[in-house]
Amino acid sequence: MTPLAPLGVYIHWPYCARICPYCDFNVLRDRGRGEEQRALKAAILADLLRQRELTGPRDLTSIFLGGGTPSLMDPEWAGEMIALCRSLWTPAPDLEITLEANPTDAEAGRFAGFAAAGVQRLSLGVQALDDASLALLGRNHGADEARRAAALGAKLFPRLSLDLIYARPGQTADAWRAELAEAIGLGAEHLSPYQLTIEAGTAFDRAVKRGTLVPPGEDLAAELFDVTQESLTAAGFSAYEVSNHARGEAARSRHNLVYWRGQDYVGAGPGAHGRLTLDGARTATFAAARPADYIAQVAETGLGWATRETLSPRQAAEERLLAGLRIEEGLTFAEITALALDPAHPEVRRLIDAGLLAADPERLRATPAGRLVLNWVTSRLALA
Repeated sequence: MTPLAPLGVYIHWPYCARICPYCDFNVLRDRGRGEEQRALKAAILADLLRQRELTGPRDLTSIFLGGGTPSLMDPEWAGEMIALCRSLWTPAPDLEITLEANPTDAEAGRFAGFAAAGVQRLSLGVQALDDASLALLGRNHGADEARRAAALGAKLFPRLSLDLIYARPGQTADAWRAELAEAIGLGAEHLSPYQLTIEAGTAFDRAVKRGTLVPPGEDLAAELFDVTQESLTAAGFSAYEVSNHARGEAARSRHNLVYWRGQDYVGAGPGAHGRLTLDGARTATFAAARPADYIAQVAETGLGWATRETLSPRQAAEERLLAGLRIEEGLTFAEITALALDPAHPEVRRLIDAGLLAADPERLRATPAGRLVLNWVTSRLALA
């Protein structure tokens, strides 16, 4: 039997107990929105049903409950969403079902319910392992809560991933090295250390402009990046993507690989993006951002999409280039024929000679040095 095309599903639950000062995601405060949340759950289920009509039969490789803070959701609601996805598309034998969560005691108390609902991979937003840093980051949990949540997550879920933020104001290389060692000891087989980025319009952006927040300089940030790579490599983790490290291939995030490999994925929930092959063309979908607008959009059309855009071959190739170079395996030249790049292309040769691309006749792959300056590398290739 010919295998079906793979498909991922991303479900966005936008509610958070607290809005972090560095966050620029589509999020809302959780309190006092019970009626809206019940309506949103129903709208997400209806949206998924309608999108199945458009995708046709597919092999379901991943379901990702993200946000926001989907661990604030009733676990039974998550179970309904998971069960519906499994019934609409053909579950792959290694189907991965991920839940994003914060390590508050209140959320950890729901973990068993989410495991019973079908979640097997917990992505825990630890962010830091000392109370002063967590307070600076505006988190609503302490370091001990993070440790307890990680221990419980490792017990209840087959796979555990921890998110961490580095290049925090006042952070030193030695302190970061010790923090990584502790995180490794918590039992996760996947770590996602992200460099703190000051996003426009966030509370941190305003604090930097006022001079009340001073992020580390470029040299220290680069040193902290090097510490990350050295520490995790020594512990048996592979940097299979710029900010993602896994202990073995099986521990890699299948859902994120859907994005980076240019596969199709459904986006459901307020502000969710999707990428689908419709009528032979790569199509970008964008759901309405506000829950009320999303709910109304689904009621009117059956879909939560506020807009959809059919990408030109060049647009699709540029997007594939940007995503594919983020991962260790890269992408094939055949996937980006619209950019007219091949191993003999002058710009490709220049980047290989500079040590930023691997000398590979079949695939376009960034070297570790190239991934340090990936935005520059991809811009050179896209403009070549």
